[in-house]
Parts: sequence; C-alpha cells; structure tokens
Amino acid sequence: MSTGSAGGSRFLGAVGALWGIAGLSLILGRGLHSMLPFVSELEETPFGWIHWSALAVSLLFMGYAEGYKGFQLKFSPRAAARALYLKNNPTLVRAVFAPFFCIGFFHATRKRKMIAYSLTTMIVLLIIFVRQLPQPWRGIIDAGVLLGLGWGLVSFWIFAAKAFFGKGYDVSPETPDA
Repeated sequence: MSTGSAGGSRFLGAVGALWGIAGLSLILGRGLHSMLPFVSELEETPFGWIHWSALAVSLLFMGYAEGYKGFQLKFSPRAAARALYLKNNPTLVRAVFAPFFCIGFFHATRKRKMIAYSLTTMIVLLIIFVRQLPQPWRGIIDAGVLLGLGWGLVSFWIFAAKAFFGKGYDVSPETPDA
C-alpha cells in the first residue's frame, strides 16, 4: 500500500469515527429534544399523589433500566468500541453510515444485529404508543425516558473519550472478525 493510500485510509477512518460519534450524538440528542416540551408541560399540570408516585417510578425505573443497565453497561461502551474499530478499520460504507455502524446495524455479529434491529423496532412502537397518551401521563413517561436517554448520551461521550484518549480500551466492538 502506498503512503498516499495509507494516509487516505487514516483520514477516512478518522472522519468516519468522528461522524459516528457526532451522528450517534445527534440521534440521541434529537430524541432528547423531541421529549423536552412534553416534560416541560408537567410544570403547569396539577399533580395528585398518583402522578407524583408514577413520576418517581418512571424516573427510578428508566434511570436504572435505560440509563445505567442499557446505556452505561452495554450500549455506550460497545458503540464507542465500534467507533474506534471504524477508525482503525475504515471502509467507505462504514464511514458514510458511521452512526448506524456504531449502533450495530451492519458489520456486526448476528446477535448484535438482531438486538439492534429488535430494540429499534420496540422503541418505535413504544413511541407510537406513548404519543397516544394524554398529559400528564405522556410527560411522566417522557421524563423517565429523558433521564435515561440523557444518561446514555453522557455515558457514550465518556466511553468515546476513554476509547480514543485513554490507554488500552478493551471492549469488543462485536464485529464478525473481532
């Protein structure tokens, strides 16, 4: 391989990894932004004990299940590992579709792809269902999701920083060749 080709490959890998991190951040940020108005409406809604209880359960459950267990322990470390893998093993397709590569939609183990597609389908169906709920119930559920998704975005940034600036990031990208 010529020096120009190696330099082009390094450039493609760096751009692809940056696009993967930025694009995935935009996807998660878009979700946060779309829920914020419904959560903000809760300030103007009178709450009874049932609403306060439901809000506490929503925040505790989604903070733990989505934020900690889903994002911090599973998704974020792996997505950061996939961005690092892309930097070191670039292809044009991976670089162009880097956010989706980081999620695990392609060039992943069969299990990883099944999980990525299943979770995405489930999330879309839940969004459709929750949109049908009246306030304050929609806002209560969205508040929990907002906490979990915000936790996820921050944890992804932390793991991406560890992957790219730390020493010896040892998380599997779950690619067929890893």
